[in-house]
Amino acid sequence: MDHGEDSDHATATVPAAPPPGPRLHDAVEWALRAPSLHNSQPWRWRIGADGVALYADPLRRLPETDPDRRDLVISCGAALHHLQVALAAAGAAVRVDRFPDPEDEQLLATVRPVPGAADARAAALWPALGRRRTDRRRYATDPVPASTWTALGEAARERGATLVPVTGPARRAALDDVLARAADQQRRRPGYLAELMSWTHRLAGARDGIPATARPARPAPRGADPNRAFPQGRLAAAGAGAAAGDGAVLAVLCTPGDTGPDRLRAGEATSAVLLTAVAAGLATAPLSQALELPSTRSLLARDVLHVDSRPQLVVRLGFPVDDRELPRTPRRPLAAVLAR
Repeated sequence: MDHGEDSDHATATVPAAPPPGPRLHDAVEWALRAPSLHNSQPWRWRIGADGVALYADPLRRLPETDPDRRDLVISCGAALHHLQVALAAAGAAVRVDRFPDPEDEQLLATVRPVPGAADARAAALWPALGRRRTDRRRYATDPVPASTWTALGEAARERGATLVPVTGPARRAALDDVLARAADQQRRRPGYLAELMSWTHRLAGARDGIPATARPARPAPRGADPNRAFPQGRLAAAGAGAAAGDGAVLAVLCTPGDTGPDRLRAGEATSAVLLTAVAAGLATAPLSQALELPSTRSLLARDVLHVDSRPQLVVRLGFPVDDRELPRTPRRPLAAVLAR
């Protein structure tokens, strides 16, 4: 997805959890921190007296990068899970209805507080909401502990997805080949590069897109970095990381099918995995480029993963070389994303 990160406030401190009770406006504001393709924030929200409705915003779909709106729905799924985490931290149990209206494809979900105990596992992810960033720098070579992989797999399964780590030199080489093919094919698509430039060179004061502070100042050579090739930014390399090599591990989130609900669930699983990783001290970056083309999606499932399930997103994980907190990327204010 090559997503944006957090809010645009100047301070880096994590606010205290909201007071007990379902503060719906507060929870939606936390949901706005979710990652999205090029930080496009393709969602709209309607807040009522008894719940929240999440809508896709078709005006924020990137047609050259995301022709079948796969990334749009996954991005909205990540926001949906962020909302559930915020409400759980406020002590609210919720009922989530996904795609509740067959006549309205833009209405992705409704969330209503209900009597009962809040989801303790979701509430435990609350502190990670304020710390998560998409880190496109190199990662340390320290291995991710087995216990962390177990927790990440459980986080995905709870949201209806599976997380498949790509381990071993042969499988990683095959995945790198798929990533390189996707990048080459997209560079040849008319309009793709113009769309990429549009979302990385926003007007001053814009509350979306990927600013230079979130893009590496010295991108790795083509083929040596699984991240999407963005224009050069101002994000400094992480010390000895470049010299020591990148220790990132790639894992793929898969779902049983490839329907709208599957993609929404994949987005929820993306959020759950990223927040669980952050809570364990890992750096993270969601990568969607290999999934944006039918040909490379098929290669990924058949030649890399050897699964019948549908790959939805690649997640890059590892320990940060530099533990200084990354700058936050901008977010649109709540008033700008409320449906009238």
